[in-house]
Amino acid sequence: MKHTIKFNPYDVEAIEMARFAKALGHPVRIEILRFLESQACCFTGEIVEVFPLAQSTISQHLKELKEAGLIQGEVNPPKVKYCIDQVNWHKAQKLFNEFFNQMSDVSRACST
Repeated sequence: MKHTIKFNPYDVEAIEMARFAKALGHPVRIEILRFLESQACCFTGEIVEVFPLAQSTISQHLKELKEAGLIQGEVNPPKVKYCIDQVNWHKAQKLFNEFFNQMSDVSRACST
């Protein structure tokens, strides 16, 4: 039995999920999120001390996470304080959980 899937390029949830997935697509960003989760909030310098990477590299990863909405940054010159954006973090969890639960409900075998 063939299933027809209607593709909607403007599906807001798919667009949000893709944005979150792209931000999660680098192991350093995953580790930054783990680190931020273990802290209430922290400054860029504290993150740089934990990871053996240049500050510019860390800043680029933080920028990607912030643009995706997974973290928030509050500017306190000359420092920036980062923490996980709880609203978007819960939204990402919900979207991915629904996606994976929906996919696991489908029993398909691929045969060659």
